[in-house]
Amino acid sequence: MGERISIKTPDGDFSAYVARPAAATAPAVVVIQEIFGVNQVMRDITDGLAAQGYLAICPDLFWRIEPDIDITDQSEAEWKKAFELFNAFDTDLGVKDLQATITAIRADAGSTGKVGSVGFCLGGKLAFLTATRTDVDAAVSYYGVGIENLVGEAEKLTRPLLMHIAEEDAFVPKEAQAIIVKALKDHPQVEIHTYPGRDHAFARVGGEHYHAGDATTAGERTLAFFKRTVG
Repeated sequence: MGERISIKTPDGDFSAYVARPAAATAPAVVVIQEIFGVNQVMRDITDGLAAQGYLAICPDLFWRIEPDIDITDQSEAEWKKAFELFNAFDTDLGVKDLQATITAIRADAGSTGKVGSVGFCLGGKLAFLTATRTDVDAAVSYYGVGIENLVGEAEKLTRPLLMHIAEEDAFVPKEAQAIIVKALKDHPQVEIHTYPGRDHAFARVGGEHYHAGDATTAGERTLAFFKRTVG
């Protein structure tokens, strides 16, 4: 069972969901939300990482728009709300909030000081940006939306980055995937895996495009990556 903590910024405080492992100290992982807020899917991922031995934290990145968003992908009204939040979201401020989260969890008494990030959808883009704009130690991006417009930032990428790309992603068309892969495939810090036949959010349990086999494969690759990079 997780706990809520408050993270301070010059603009105000926001909440984050934290799940602690059995060990007294552990590497930390910042879980970066989709467009549905810190919902049950995100809390379950955070809890799952804690069960694997990580100090896991999922910050409320929509707090500047509306705090404590917790919706699902199961109704048209919730999708409408999610896209409204997505369109109102300020990416640059979101990255600053992620840096505040990284700093806070790194200073936690239960942290070894090493911090990774893993993000999904909107969070997948933000995970990429943690690798280029923050002091995170490693980052994992699941089907990040909009990364094709940010590949120029790769010159600032000095931390290990793992990318999971769904080849049939309706939100990241093949043209966008080609731009991402071409720009990043030879970067020494980047590892890219593509998933044939998979659509956006193939790792979202309960989602329309969930695929247990590839979600498991991506999850195993993610854990192996974190073991190598943050411990």
